[in-house]
Order: sequence, then C-alpha cells, then structure tokens
Amino acid sequence: MSEEQHVVKPPADRSEGGKRQADGNGNCGDDGHVEKRLKASTNEQEERRYPKRKVVLLMAYSGKGYYGMQRNVGSTQFKTIEDELVMALVKSGCIPENHGAEMKKMSFQRCARTDKGVSAAGQIVSLKLWLIDDILDKINSHLPSQIRVLGLKRVTAGFNSKNKCDARTYAYMLPTTAFAPKELDHEDGSYRLDKETLQKVNRLFSCYKGTHNFHNYTSQKGPRDPSARRYIMDMVCEEPFLRQGMEFAVIKVKGQSFMMHQIRKMIGLVIAVVKGYASESIQQRSWGEEKVDIPKAPGLGLVLEKVHFEKYNKRFGDDGVHEPLVWDQEEEQITAFKEEHIYPTIVETEQDEKSMLSWMKTLDIHDFEATASEPQGSRDLTQDDDEDGNGSD
Repeated sequence: MSEEQHVVKPPADRSEGGKRQADGNGNCGDDGHVEKRLKASTNEQEERRYPKRKVVLLMAYSGKGYYGMQRNVGSTQFKTIEDELVMALVKSGCIPENHGAEMKKMSFQRCARTDKGVSAAGQIVSLKLWLIDDILDKINSHLPSQIRVLGLKRVTAGFNSKNKCDARTYAYMLPTTAFAPKELDHEDGSYRLDKETLQKVNRLFSCYKGTHNFHNYTSQKGPRDPSARRYIMDMVCEEPFLRQGMEFAVIKVKGQSFMMHQIRKMIGLVIAVVKGYASESIQQRSWGEEKVDIPKAPGLGLVLEKVHFEKYNKRFGDDGVHEPLVWDQEEEQITAFKEEHIYPTIVETEQDEKSMLSWMKTLDIHDFEATASEPQGSRDLTQDDDEDGNGSD
C-alpha cells in the first residue's frame, strides 16, 4: 500500500490554535477550570479528526560526530541520531512537541542501538505519527545530510521494531592489511589480500556459524548465562577493492541478535589468528567455560546493514492492509547513501587516524594461551547487554 493512500493532514499550528480557542472561550472570571476543559476538548477533537498511525521508518546515517543512536532525554551535551530525528519529526508536524520529550507517547522503538560513531544503512524505527503530505521530504528537510529517512510503511498497531526483528545483518569495512602476517604489516597501504589468505579468513569466519556460547565475546556474562548463546546464520569476507590507493574489504555477518562488542571481538580474534598471534584452536576454546582473552577490533567500519522481519512478513505482509517490510525499491537510495556518506567517512578516518594500524600494534600484549575460570551466579540476568537492545557493539 503506498504512502500516499495513508496521508492525512495534521492540524495547522496545533498548540497555538488550541490555545487561542481556549483563551477565546474561557473568559469566565478567574475560573481556570473552564479553560482547561476547553483545551482538553479541543485536543480530543483533533485526535479523533487526525489519528496517528503506526509506521516504520527506514533510516540511513553516518554515525561520525554522534554519540550513538539512542536518545538521552534531557542531555544536550552528547548529541545522538535520535535527537536529530525527533527534532525533525516535531518541526515537520509529524508529532506534537511533547512527544519529543516523552518518546513513549509515540510508542517509539529502534530496531538496534548503534554505538558512538557507528553508522547504519538499514536502521528501522517504529512509532506513531501523523501521515502528512510529502512526509519523507518534509522530515528530511529538517535533517542534516548525513542522516536520511529513505522509506516509510504502515505496520500493525502492536508492532515493535526490536521485538519483531528476526535477524540483523552488520557489515564491517576494514583495510586488508589487517590480514597481513604480523612481520609484514604495510603501513603505507601497499598490502594486497591474496586468494589463499581470503580463503583462510572465510574458513575461520564460517566456524562461527550455528549456535555457540559467546560469553568471551562480551562483558559481564558468565559461561552459564543462557543469554550468551547466540545463533549466527552467516559470516563472510567479500572480495577486496581499492579506495584512495588503499585496499579494503567488507565483512558481513547475519545473526538473530548480537551482544555488546560481540561482532568486533569475532573479527578481532580472526585477525589475531590470521596474522599469527594466536592458534586456530583458540576459537573452540573461546566457546568453552574458561575465560579467554579476545581482542576487540576498532569500532570504525561497523555498519548496521539490514534488519529482517521474516515472521512478520509471512503473517501480515500479504494481508491486504500492510506491506512486507522489505526495501527493494529503496535499494538504489541505500547504495547511493553508503557511497556518499558512509564509505568515504570510514576511508578518510582510517587514513587520518589509522585506527586499525594502531589497534594491530596492541595484539602482541594479549595472552592468547592463558585461560582462567570465571565466577558464576553473581550476574543479574535481567540486565540487557544486547547490542540490539540497551548495549552496543
């Protein structure tokens, strides 16, 4: 169902119009109760005339300069992606101003939280808003160029973008010198990844597929914590390519959900093995009960690529009212956004700050052979450390 079929117009200058009407009819001495009743009546009439609808928004953004996705209401020191989005929703007339301060009033939920500096090409948020004319253009007119809303679809009233998500796909873009043997690190960017090494990298990544105990790949989770068991559907390093004279590659990983730092540690351990700092047997040991020292790759390069709603699509995608949550028509826009805003930022930042090269120099301080037992039973299992919830990768 197209966006235009759902469009309704919100009240113009709602807060001021409501105030004028109440003031004009509330001249009853000093009795403020009449004014309050008139305001409440006006708001109720407007709600019935212009009902909100539950929708999802497809978002793409470059995370550089922002302190993650999630908004911290009341904090102005650390700007987030949601700060910009909520301001744009208010200014464009999609939500009333008070919903920006209390986001639960619009049933707002992000599919995955991204950490400081992390980008997204396919983030999904669910919320209730007024479906105004030219809604995407108006929202984007109030957003900086590095944040864009690329699509909108109606969903069921009880839809929650986090809870209904079946899987997430993340991408990690890195210079291929990360896979060079430790004695052959090329700081000048001249290294080129050969086919034999790429095959080894992908063989190691394929070992992650299936269900494993990833307690060593996050923090504050013991080996007997059931929430540390995660299901990985696929993980692969794609063919390398050149950008500004340096060779890069993109790693893609699809899983049901990820814990804080899990993806970066999965990649960090494979890099340590390929470079010769650790033996291949460490992967199997890391899924056991012993504590294993696993390096965490830099955050630069991590991108939320896509989120998946297979079960929702199967049940509601063809019900005649809702659309399946797939974004084939927006794929060209997504690709263009990555090429213009995400990939150049990663390349330029890596060349300027050399975060991967600096991190690789710390690998020799890790003790990959040491193991230690972890205390059990001290963890509050109700705490949410998921990358896709209240934690972050």
